[in-house]
Amino acid sequence: MRAGLRGAIGIVYPPSCIACQAATGEAQALCPACWGAIGFIERPYCERLGTPFSVDLGDGLISPAAMADPPVFARARAVCRFDGTARELVHRLKYGDRTDLALTMGRMMAQAGRELLPDAGLIVPVPLHRARLWTRRFNQAAALAQVVARQSGVALAPLALARIKRTRQQVGLTRAQRADNLQGAFKVPPSARPQIEGRRILLVDDVLTTGSTANAAARALLRAGASAVDVLTFARVVTDGS
Repeated sequence: MRAGLRGAIGIVYPPSCIACQAATGEAQALCPACWGAIGFIERPYCERLGTPFSVDLGDGLISPAAMADPPVFARARAVCRFDGTARELVHRLKYGDRTDLALTMGRMMAQAGRELLPDAGLIVPVPLHRARLWTRRFNQAAALAQVVARQSGVALAPLALARIKRTRQQVGLTRAQRADNLQGAFKVPPSARPQIEGRRILLVDDVLTTGSTANAAARALLRAGASAVDVLTFARVVTDGS
């Protein structure tokens, strides 16, 4: 009966690509063209920042950027570069009320984070300030984290980290301005400390840009007793200097 119902729905509402709406073989999928347009990040890449190397020089290498300015977090991984189709998906999820996209994007993140998830004791999404949450109506990082947790079986703690400072939009700010903007922005509530203490935390967000947000959030988690913090995002900005 269920198979028949799905078939009937497929006839009336045929599955389409989540990016361009072209016909696909199944729901919540990308068509071949959009899949091919995503700049997936695969090895070789920096073990700390997860930024891709143009040449494979062996495992365990750290990029010059990570050596010059080591991040607060231990490791970062992302599905893809933040451009083209990936940028469009992030913007639709974040600003277009397309919460359904979190399912596909979260599944892809669980695959990209396969090195990190076995070590994770808890998944924590990067929170929004309550004022921004009220205007946006949902937290895209929490939606993605929920899917990653369900795919991996790692426990999710959506309220273990709070954003207590209403920061300016990060877009257009320099790296130094971003770090200053996020100073003291995050805090682990006292009630959540027992969840955090002694655990390796997987911090989830939609995009990693300069790492300022991830560093500020990781710093708050480490101060609350986390043993280490890794970062998993759907996309990340990649520059020549990364």
